[in-house]
Amino acid sequence: MRVQCAIAGGGPAGMMLGYLLARSGVRVVVLEKHADFLRDFRGDTVHPSTLEVMFELGLLDEFLQRPHQEIRELSGEVGRTFVKIADFSHVPTRCKFVALMPQWDFLDFLADHAMLFPHFTLLRRAEVTDLIEEAGRIVGLTAKTPDGPLEIRADLVVGADGRASIVRERGGLVVQDIGAPIDVLWMRLTKKQTDPRQTFGHVEAGAILVMLDRGDYWQCAYVIPKGGIDAIKAKGLDWFRARIVELQPFLADRVDELRAWDDIKLLTVKIDRLRESAREGLLCIGDAAHAMSPIGGVGINLAIQDAVAAANLLADPLRAGTCSLRDLQRVQRRREWPTRVTQRMQVFVQENVMFPTLSREKPIEVPWLLKLVNRFAVLRRIPARFVGVGIRPEHVKLSTLKSQLSSLTFPES
Repeated sequence: MRVQCAIAGGGPAGMMLGYLLARSGVRVVVLEKHADFLRDFRGDTVHPSTLEVMFELGLLDEFLQRPHQEIRELSGEVGRTFVKIADFSHVPTRCKFVALMPQWDFLDFLADHAMLFPHFTLLRRAEVTDLIEEAGRIVGLTAKTPDGPLEIRADLVVGADGRASIVRERGGLVVQDIGAPIDVLWMRLTKKQTDPRQTFGHVEAGAILVMLDRGDYWQCAYVIPKGGIDAIKAKGLDWFRARIVELQPFLADRVDELRAWDDIKLLTVKIDRLRESAREGLLCIGDAAHAMSPIGGVGINLAIQDAVAAANLLADPLRAGTCSLRDLQRVQRRREWPTRVTQRMQVFVQENVMFPTLSREKPIEVPWLLKLVNRFAVLRRIPARFVGVGIRPEHVKLSTLKSQLSSLTFPES
């Protein structure tokens, strides 16, 4: 196979980039190692900045017809004190909420629309195994498929295959581990009509529990110290269920849904980034370029922004056959500063709020900063802007939009 761009990974970054390049007239193939998108991603947030991109692409109304929940504010309990943390009603976007939608629905939506373009190919059950290098330049990749080995030659290979990226490993890109002192246990518990109708967290001495309203169930994140899963399991499942009830008493009638440790998934938290995310013929974006902490749920947001920036800067040179290392480095420079700032803020929260809370034995009090945010509504716009929009949001370039009509296929009348 010969294409202008080969993308490893059919997650948010890979599918969005594939869609944007295809509608710009670039011949692109996306390789997804699974047969479908139906799996537990644990990251189902679609942020206002991503919804803004969908609006710019003319897809927003159709997208929002899919089942979803809307978060318009973030709140929490510190001890037994209720505090409001973020208010999305003033973010500078058309949608002033975070949409909660299963990630497989989001990816299916992008795939369905991308396949309207003749330049787009999605290969499922195609697992990238290696890169093809000639004279110091990456010129393609190899993959294993149900039909046997596959070789794809491409002007550009993009690694969008997550934090365990085979592309960045085979490309020899150096990962800088920034570190994270926490891990997260994910679980689902039934949501009832009488439950609070909001997304919130509960912070107590030695424990942090975050609950996302998913309509008929709560998606719960229980924060633990890094590497603390064995100590939690040693205390037993009964202790863990009792701890959940201690934090949120209204869950007492359903914690038995956690029947075994298999019902509780460990997310090993990592914060890292590549020192250089580009080399001749190769670019990494999304988690492959920078793994984010789950704080704020901003990882997907950054992945989408990476894809938009890459499409804006690379569509023209890819079409012209002139895509150079300098072009790829422009993408890296464009996205490096937002990534660094976001990770620094996440590290600050981890080291100054989360880890001290998990280590604390005395009753916790509301920090003075949270007291100010809770008291003055205008201050809630700051965390809302950080979570909902992020640092330097990207917008679809006009030339990309204009190319849609020339790239679309229409059925014969």
